[in-house]
Amino acid sequence: MQRTASAVWNGTLKEGKGTISTQSGTLKDTQYSFLTRFESGVGTNPEELIAAAHAGCFTMALSAQLTTAGFTPESLETTAAATFEKTDVGFTITKIVLTTVAKVPGVSAEAFAKAAGDAKEGCPISRLFKGNTEIVLDAKLA
Repeated sequence: MQRTASAVWNGTLKEGKGTISTQSGTLKDTQYSFLTRFESGVGTNPEELIAAAHAGCFTMALSAQLTTAGFTPESLETTAAATFEKTDVGFTITKIVLTTVAKVPGVSAEAFAKAAGDAKEGCPISRLFKGNTEIVLDAKLA
């Protein structure tokens, strides 16, 4: 399976602007710019999209881990916070914090912690960052 997304940029880094679109049409000519990436402007940026991808990927992986263990999640809510900062090699996503609150009837704290840890390690987006970015998990049962 292959998914595509595209970006168009016009102008210089600081004064220019661009758009991002996805194959599914979920993002269509979505604005991004220097301001949305390094300051505060209207639109998105690559780091925000990485955070959204990681939150979605981890949450689906957690659902799969819990289901495999015999539990049906009522709700799983995850926020991913990507830290983007300048390092010796340039701007880098140095850390992602996954914060999850889950409602899972009948699951013990131990079984939930194992499922969450396995989901963190097994999620394809987590594996993409393995060895390059610190990934912190804060998973709690509601």
